[in-house]
Amino acid sequence: MMKELTLATLVAGGVCTVDAGDAALPLTQEWDKVFPKSDKVEHCKATFRNRFGIALAADVYKPKGATGKLMAIAMSGPFGAVKEQSSGLYAQTFAERGFLTLAFDPSFTGESGGEPRYVASPDINTEDFQAAVDYLISRDDVDAERIGILGICGWGGLAINAAAVDTRVKATVASTMYDMTRVTANGYFDKEDSAAARKAKKEAMNAQRIKDFKSGTYELGGGVPDKLLDDAPQFVKDYYAYYKTPRGYHNRSLNSNGGWSKTSFLSFINAKLLAYADEIESAVMVVHGEKAHSRYFGEDAFKLLKGDNKELVIVPGASHCDLYDGGGKGAIPFDRIEAFYRKNLK
Repeated sequence: MMKELTLATLVAGGVCTVDAGDAALPLTQEWDKVFPKSDKVEHCKATFRNRFGIALAADVYKPKGATGKLMAIAMSGPFGAVKEQSSGLYAQTFAERGFLTLAFDPSFTGESGGEPRYVASPDINTEDFQAAVDYLISRDDVDAERIGILGICGWGGLAINAAAVDTRVKATVASTMYDMTRVTANGYFDKEDSAAARKAKKEAMNAQRIKDFKSGTYELGGGVPDKLLDDAPQFVKDYYAYYKTPRGYHNRSLNSNGGWSKTSFLSFINAKLLAYADEIESAVMVVHGEKAHSRYFGEDAFKLLKGDNKELVIVPGASHCDLYDGGGKGAIPFDRIEAFYRKNLK
């Protein structure tokens, strides 16, 4: 414990070196992101633990030469991605704009700890955001009263869930969000919203539990398909274009490779992420592409939010994955998001 505290203090002081405080997390030191490194920011690795004792790995981005206490944003997503992909791009971009940012791998994924691997949880992953806030508050170069969070895709819904429980979060952005509990329980566009359909899913996953228990392994469900069928839905083609090509492929990304464990979604089918979204008093921005198949998740989430500090931004012509990295057409409204954070992180 003393070793962890000493290293936490080292990182909190703004020293930008790899935090080797957790021997279970052999962090990659070379630059292995899917986007180029900016010469306007300082970058370092960090580790910290969540309330469940799971060690999380993160990239910290800080404006080069910045002094004093900075506004800070913790970021994660998309669902099945790693910090070397979209969340890291967002984090580096906002560091260029003057924020201290943290892009982290959720529990059980990427360079973060947790066994078994490739499991998601509405509870633990919400806690991951809160642990990231704990870490940011511990840093001497962060203004503890000016902290925001940003979630992409499935982590957009988790970010809103974190905002509903964590009063330290002053501003939240959900970009191209999914409500993973809704899509798991009801299927896309709520076409499987019936007790019978849910029972069939639960039976399949519970049968898989027995299979996994007997084998001592956790079978994976598969990520984005290696071979794209001609009649695949457009959103699957969009995922393929990001996760399976040099544009976004990463060897630690679930979506680029073997996917989540098949039983991972049992907890999502039995939960509701946005149950208390109407009680969020802090600022929330929901950003979606006009042509995104997932747009209904964001618009319905926005309808739950109350107060005059909530914003809905629909990006003309943009698809779901265009907001991962801009889609080659600058689709991410960075200026609008920056203005939102500057207005509300005060």
